[in-house]
Amino acid sequence: MEASGEKIDLIGSILYGVAIVLFMYGVSVLPSSRSIWAICLASALGSFFVWWEWKAPFPVVNLELFRQNKIFALSNLASLINSSATFAVGFMLSLYLQYIKGLTSQASGLALMALPVVMAMFSPIVGRLSDRVHPRKIASLGMAATAVGLFVMTFLKSGTSMIVIVSDLAFLGLGVALFASPNMNTIMNSVEKKFYGTASGISGSMRLIGNMLSMGIVTLVFSLYLGRVEITPQNHPALLNCVKTGFLIFSLLCAAGIFAASAGENTTSMNQ
Repeated sequence: MEASGEKIDLIGSILYGVAIVLFMYGVSVLPSSRSIWAICLASALGSFFVWWEWKAPFPVVNLELFRQNKIFALSNLASLINSSATFAVGFMLSLYLQYIKGLTSQASGLALMALPVVMAMFSPIVGRLSDRVHPRKIASLGMAATAVGLFVMTFLKSGTSMIVIVSDLAFLGLGVALFASPNMNTIMNSVEKKFYGTASGISGSMRLIGNMLSMGIVTLVFSLYLGRVEITPQNHPALLNCVKTGFLIFSLLCAAGIFAASAGENTTSMNQ
């Protein structure tokens, strides 16, 4: 095996793990003072981690992959953006459906299943398609579709039809399916075989960090519009503004993701 004989980067692993845990904790308690301290400490440890990885003989995260491999760096950035923009969709819509539309938790859950069901249906097809068609082009299309689907949600009202909501969720599921498999295909194909484990781990970390950022954004938006109050009918307009603002932020994130994906295509074409 190409990576045989390499030692475990214990110090780097500890720094990375502690920094991620602190970052996740800080995001989860936004916007309290504890979150600021936790995020600042996580940033400091993250900076020390980067310094250590540059000098470590067998780094847990090979930073040269980001510096020398633009396709790898851009694809992971796109993965981070997509996760940041989509993870909290279910959370926001569940509140909207239960409090503003008056649905039960079971009915809300059934409606929200449209996204993962469509994603599960199309992901295997898209995965096979990305082996024949340039995966960056498919991933860019998926990011664009996701951006459109999220932007449609910014027009939610108390009287918005459930058909419109479920249809848009299905469209979002298609967008995520078009993005996820081809983007992962690009990441793995952009590195040598000995870096497969590292590339897979970095990609997973990007999704995890994106998930936490997504919930952090929603937490911050809710704290600005609602604060620490119980959701009552009097607060429904503020809740609706929270949901619409969150979707607007997420749609703009995906728009930036389209730029990252198209930049990856240009890089690919130059390298060929």
